[in-house]
Amino acid sequence: MFEFFKRLLPRSLLARSLLIMLLPLLLAQAVAFELFYGRNLNFVSHRLSQAVAGEIATLSDGLDRVTNDADRAWIIREAEQHYYFLITIKPGAHFVPHPQANLWGPMDDSLATSLKESVAYPTEMDWRSDPVYVIVRIQLAHELVEIKVPRKRLVDNTLLLFLLWVSGSSALLYLIAAMFMRNQVRAIRRLARAADSFGRGQDRGPIKLEGATEVRLAAAAFNLMQERIHRFLSQRTEMLAGVSHDLRTPLTRLRLAIAMLPNQGPDTADMTADIEEMDRMIAAYLAFARGEGEEQPQTMDVDLILDEVAAAARRAGAKIERGPAVGVAVRVRPDALRRAITNLATNAARHGDHVTIGAQAAERSVHIMIDDDGPGMPEHLRETAFRPFISNSLGGTGLGLAIARDIVRSHGGDIYLETSPAHGLRARIRLPVSV
Repeated sequence: MFEFFKRLLPRSLLARSLLIMLLPLLLAQAVAFELFYGRNLNFVSHRLSQAVAGEIATLSDGLDRVTNDADRAWIIREAEQHYYFLITIKPGAHFVPHPQANLWGPMDDSLATSLKESVAYPTEMDWRSDPVYVIVRIQLAHELVEIKVPRKRLVDNTLLLFLLWVSGSSALLYLIAAMFMRNQVRAIRRLARAADSFGRGQDRGPIKLEGATEVRLAAAAFNLMQERIHRFLSQRTEMLAGVSHDLRTPLTRLRLAIAMLPNQGPDTADMTADIEEMDRMIAAYLAFARGEGEEQPQTMDVDLILDEVAAAARRAGAKIERGPAVGVAVRVRPDALRRAITNLATNAARHGDHVTIGAQAAERSVHIMIDDDGPGMPEHLRETAFRPFISNSLGGTGLGLAIARDIVRSHGGDIYLETSPAHGLRARIRLPVSV
């Protein structure tokens, strides 16, 4: 039962906060209305009905006992003047009492009870035929007396005023509370958007401190976190630049030393190839450690990026086909995304004879697929392949997939390895599309 009611609760903080305020407000107004409606209104309606019923009883007794026309006319005239009744006598008429529709409120029940207690003759009420009067019919011995009683003598108009006050004040208080809560939640949403943007590598600077004290503390902590991360990245970049220079300097000396050897043969060619391989490995390691955080995001067409990657791969000798265009723009760091897709395309070209690069639009995301017709990869090894420095049987540094996933995840997306339509391997990139 708890889980059922939990599923009915709204998801957003603003909706839940408004619900928390609305329920006690409704409960308080319901209690106040019940106290007024159940006690005061019932009491007032009973007193008004008793007074009218007593006047009707006096009038009906007088008309039933007096036979002189002049006296009856005087009784009718006095009742109309002092009781504000409109009286009609119908000699020889009879009525058959029938059930009346119950009204909202205690007025009809109170009048029916009072008439039954005070009037000694059969009576019938009609609350619906006339909007100004309540018609009361009294069956005397030889005639039917129809009395129109003004509604204002039976209905307490303070009920309408009370309802207007209750509903109006509640609506006003709820509106003020909703505006206040909306301002508080706006600061939380701004903090969430800033955290999401920073996680995707979009540096928008420090966010403004506003809202409640707790929200301001969270925003201040977020700004401090951004500053520390920026400082750490800057220090790491400077350190890696120095490491790159220190590592490549001896490699350059080795190249020069080998080039100056008098006897150039297969051994020197192998040593030169080893040095080039070490240089590529160092470049790959540094690229993985440095990341692509310094590049600023831009809105780019996915098809344009894929065309550029495919063209570069063809120039390198790979057989790559382009799938249909999707016409979707994403906000990315273009060079970083090209590097990720190029790594995947290079791996696919290394394992298969034919590679296809395509994209497909989805709800709030775009999927980029790189398919090959190679031997594929067992499902239980696909996640392990993303771990850095894991070499495969065909060589390489083992960093291509790790770098690609790191770049894609910094954009708020992810990479998945699946079976391609050609029974090889498919690398599927999912990137969010900003709305």
